[in-house]
Amino acid sequence: MKLLEETLAGIEPADNACREEARRYIDTLTMPRRALGRLLDLAEELAAMNRTLKFSAARKEIVLMAGDHGIVAQKVCPQPSSVTTQMVYNFVRGGAGINVLSRVARAHVSIVDMGVASDLSGLVQAGAVIDCKIAPGTADFSRGPAMSREQAVAALEAGIRVAQQLAPKVDVFATGEMGIGNTSPSSAIVAVLSGLTDPAPFVGRGAGLDPSKLAHKAAVIRRGIEVNRPDPADGVDVLAKVGGFEIGGIAGLVLGAARLHKPVVGDGFISSAGALIAAALSPASRDYMILGHGSAEPGHVAMAKLLGKQPLLDLGMRLGEGTGAALALNLLDAASAIMNEMATFESARVTEEGLK
Repeated sequence: MKLLEETLAGIEPADNACREEARRYIDTLTMPRRALGRLLDLAEELAAMNRTLKFSAARKEIVLMAGDHGIVAQKVCPQPSSVTTQMVYNFVRGGAGINVLSRVARAHVSIVDMGVASDLSGLVQAGAVIDCKIAPGTADFSRGPAMSREQAVAALEAGIRVAQQLAPKVDVFATGEMGIGNTSPSSAIVAVLSGLTDPAPFVGRGAGLDPSKLAHKAAVIRRGIEVNRPDPADGVDVLAKVGGFEIGGIAGLVLGAARLHKPVVGDGFISSAGALIAAALSPASRDYMILGHGSAEPGHVAMAKLLGKQPLLDLGMRLGEGTGAALALNLLDAASAIMNEMATFESARVTEEGLK
């Protein structure tokens, strides 16, 4: 608990003075005012986070948190939990969607075992997976808490430690995940933090659930909220009652990165659930969050609204893994290049007349 408390106490808002300085500098660049639209908004956000106009986004780290979920026993998804382990091996071999798109973005992927049901010690010993396993999967939250409060804190602190360990070689973090069944806790989290007991508006197909079974999935999640009565004013309680180990790890990573003034590009639905837990614990951590893309899961619009963020991309994606964040990382490269490479009117000897 000490690490979590120290991290929360150390998170500072982004530097608004630097944001304003970036805006003034952008107005001197050789283009009509705000001609690059939201890319310039992103550049200003990054300047405020990094506390410098000449920031870099070159060293990118996608942290993929993996964990299993007891709620799968309630048949809320079509795949068995064993697919989580199978996909972890696919990540290690470099054959998954996130591996392909991370290579496009020139980003490194770190895989973290937060609570996979299988024994991954061989991959850990080989250096392919970071071991932060809290337990081999959460409990079925439709019958009781997903985890103890102590386990929730342990998951958060594991994410903080991962951020601390990787930060010296990272300019920007991105979040990803793998965990069969994890759209159910994510739907529960956004429902609770929206002040609702009915999760139905936030429940989607996840990894391909038949539309005819959505009502059953919503009923199971609703029962979990009713049984556990998570306190929306206590992010740790929400995580413990209806969350997941990988969701806690993502939340901790966001908090740890915010403490170190490092930007975090969030992926879709599950990553945003982690971001919501982080924001519940530290509202200032929102200043370091960038929403990479808008998920096709129906609850993601509400998540973005709660976070006060507009997704950079909206491509109808719902794969997870960090794929949307990986695509968005290319925009951070562009924002950095604008601030570091574009000529000013003065340096290029171009008249500003008529361009403002």
